[in-house]
Amino acid sequence: MTAKVLAQAKTARAALLLLCFLLALSAMRSDLFPVSVANPAPQLEREAVPFALMALMATLLAVASKARRPPRSQVQSSILIGMGLFVAPALLLFASHGFVSAFTRVALFSLVPVFAVAFEPHIGAGLASQSRGSLLAALLAMAGTLFVFSLTLPSSIESGAAFAAVIVAAACVAASNCYAVRVASALPRGGLAPLAAIAGAAAALGLLVASATTERLTWRLSLTGSNFAWLALVSVPSLFLLFWLMPRMTATRMTTRFVIAPLIAILIAMALDRPSVGLRTWAGLLLAAAGAAWILFAPDEPPAPSSPTFNLNLE
Repeated sequence: MTAKVLAQAKTARAALLLLCFLLALSAMRSDLFPVSVANPAPQLEREAVPFALMALMATLLAVASKARRPPRSQVQSSILIGMGLFVAPALLLFASHGFVSAFTRVALFSLVPVFAVAFEPHIGAGLASQSRGSLLAALLAMAGTLFVFSLTLPSSIESGAAFAAVIVAAACVAASNCYAVRVASALPRGGLAPLAAIAGAAAALGLLVASATTERLTWRLSLTGSNFAWLALVSVPSLFLLFWLMPRMTATRMTTRFVIAPLIAILIAMALDRPSVGLRTWAGLLLAAAGAAWILFAPDEPPAPSSPTFNLNLE
């Protein structure tokens, strides 16, 4: 590797850690920043706001940079990314609400890197780090997460269906992330802003339609100063970081955010509350951190000859 490529890889890993930190803050928002939570709008309607803002900002960025109008195939791919990466998982998690606890959802979403290892050689950019070592690391990270977060097994048909819905949501995120990396890696210079704009608009529209169907859309968004500050400093930057990483990091590495972000949230909670932590929790934290680090820092291997290959645009 050249010094430039190594520097770019370090920058991408630092950006991923920043993304994980922002996601950890989002998970702890009601505890750390309760003033920013108050909002009379229904859940799906609230979730649409960051995507709409990102779409608007990405559109302005594309116009300012004089980006080329994307072809129809790219528009379709961008819409598919927005729906698969954001809307479909949000609806599946929304349907599971009341049947699957928050801790169980976090534990089940540690499956995302495992799914990504399986999917990326086939629907991703065909890049390396998809070896048996990566699968072992993903399983290690999942096992560590299960040590930390209690997994409540379903006790009825309804809870079993909701449990399965969360697993399907995790698989959907992994597959969409792999496809997004494939699309973003093949974009010309300046093509990432239109991709983010279209995907964000599709996600916002999809969530609003779902809200109108299931929650009776109210259009009563409360953008107080604290809410707006949260969107500007946490929610929208998280989305921009996610899209920025797509042409710069494999999907498997990107999906470690579902392991690292909960670990950061736990460490923040431990630093603030100083609870008594058992041996099982410490062991889980170490296993999850070791598995995620293995995926992030292991050297790439050449892609299999049968896998489709796309060159990463690291510039």
